[in-house]
Amino acid sequence: MGNNNTDDDGGLLAGRGSEPLGPGAGLGGAGVAALVGGVLLIGLVLAGNSLVCVSVASERTLQTPTNYFIVSLAAADLLLAILVLPLFVYSEVQGGVWLLSPRLCDTLMAMDVMLCTASIFNLCAISVDRFVAVTVPLSYNRQGQRQQLLIAATWLLSAAVAAPVLCGLNDVPGRDPAVCRLEDRDYVVYSSVCSFFLPCPLMLLLYWATFRGLRRWEAARHAKLHSRAPRRPSGPGPPVSDNAQGPLFPQCLPPSPSLLQSPSGSNQPEPDLSQRPCGPECPLPDAMLQQRPALPSCRRGAKITGRERKAMRVLPVVVGAFLMCWTPFFVVHITRALCPACFVPPSLVSAVTWLGYVNSALNPIIYTIFNAEFRSVFRKSLRLRC
Repeated sequence: MGNNNTDDDGGLLAGRGSEPLGPGAGLGGAGVAALVGGVLLIGLVLAGNSLVCVSVASERTLQTPTNYFIVSLAAADLLLAILVLPLFVYSEVQGGVWLLSPRLCDTLMAMDVMLCTASIFNLCAISVDRFVAVTVPLSYNRQGQRQQLLIAATWLLSAAVAAPVLCGLNDVPGRDPAVCRLEDRDYVVYSSVCSFFLPCPLMLLLYWATFRGLRRWEAARHAKLHSRAPRRPSGPGPPVSDNAQGPLFPQCLPPSPSLLQSPSGSNQPEPDLSQRPCGPECPLPDAMLQQRPALPSCRRGAKITGRERKAMRVLPVVVGAFLMCWTPFFVVHITRALCPACFVPPSLVSAVTWLGYVNSALNPIIYTIFNAEFRSVFRKSLRLRC
């Protein structure tokens, strides 16, 4: 990668034009607005995502595979609010002038790249996990090992994408210490492609395949339930009792009286399972279960729980909000790197950067609106703390 140190080169911490406004410019109305908006944004990100982490950790009903990734996503947003946003707001208040050390700027750039990439990779990991759960449910592991490996992989890959900045990529001759940005245009393209333009289409494709498979699964489930519905005789005669058939196995006929006798008598004949009216999947009376503990059990197909289906319905909203907030930033970001002669107003760069950071505060709001379980746990947690 070549070093192209130009004034119009963009950085992940945007809002810095080719002509810094000077230290005193941040004391005006724009600086006050940046300070107030930044404090509010940091407070919302910290409060909302902390509530997400505490709720999942304390409420057993929320400890689902999907919510493990949501906690990881919330952790990335929390680190962003702690490590990146304060220095970003400080630079915005100063009118885009960087008054701190260049080394701190490099650390800030690396953390910004890593946490933004971790957010996208966590969403991709959710799409992979849901795809496996729907398309190959028999091999899906619900105990957490697969989820832990995916979460660890997302953070390791995110750190690998950001590592070049900490390894001296920004230490170029003639660097302007008053501007905090990524100095290598090739790295800007590389990080944008790895962090956004490759994972986002893959994520959308996986979600499309997942929800298509989920619709097929639900259609098959409804068809199976419909085929098991009790059949009423159309002609005259006494109605068939639902209790005799059993609530779980409507196609099974009531057992014969001989099967209900106590198995203690040695002269009782062995029941012939092949003569049962609907095969081995019918439930056996307790007496038979005690007499024949090794009978073949009913074959159960893998299923997706109602809680997981509810969690999956909120994911398109989370992904849509993420794309809406971050797509303008990455489009502007890569345009400035690929077209140095193109003029991009500093106000536009600052606006799309703020929009990207606002996404970190949106996810807890989305969970509250679209997920009833999160909403009830949030209310309970807030009542306990108030």
